[in-house]
Order: sequence, then C-alpha cells, then structure tokens
Amino acid sequence: MALTFTSENFESTALQSNLPVIVDFWAEWCGPCRSIAPIIDELHTEYEGKALIGKVDVDNAPDIAAKYSVRNIPTILFIKGGEVVDKQVGLASKAALVEKLEKMM
Repeated sequence: MALTFTSENFESTALQSNLPVIVDFWAEWCGPCRSIAPIIDELHTEYEGKALIGKVDVDNAPDIAAKYSVRNIPTILFIKGGEVVDKQVGLASKAALVEKLEKMM
C-alpha cells in the first residue's frame, strides 16, 4: 500500500527525499480516485527503494492541496529534489504514469 503523506510528514518525507516522488491527491468520496488507487499501490510496490509513491487525502490535508493549487482530483504530482517537475490531472493509465516516473529517474 502506498505511503500516506500528511501535513506533518509531507516536507520531511516527500520534499526532502533523495528519490523521485509521486504524490496522488485524492479523497474517499472521489470515484476516479478509487479507480486509480490500485495503480498507485502497484507502483509503490514495483518501485520500492527507487521512488517514493504516496497519497495525500485532500480532506485531511487541505493545506498541502492548497499549496500546490490542487483543484481537481485525482491530481498526481511528480517531485524531484523538492520541486514539482510534472503533473497529471484526472485519470491516467499505469503506462502513462510509469513513463513520467521513468523520465525523473
């Protein structure tokens, strides 16, 4: 299962990571978010030790969503060196996410 990023751990875990990071902004009530969740979990398992893959529940961490201007979910940010280098808004295939992740590695 993917990591859970919170207001308390986001900076120390996601932004200060030496690894590429994928952050999935989601909410329990969001149907498309539930559709992409298994893909995010698979990526977490497949890239363990090579990338950090996690989720931000926008209802529990609205400050993080606001900081990155997340207005639609799912939104997936690709972070390297503490900076957003790519973004995916809405549903995407696993292949599309892997392609964006591989570009960061």
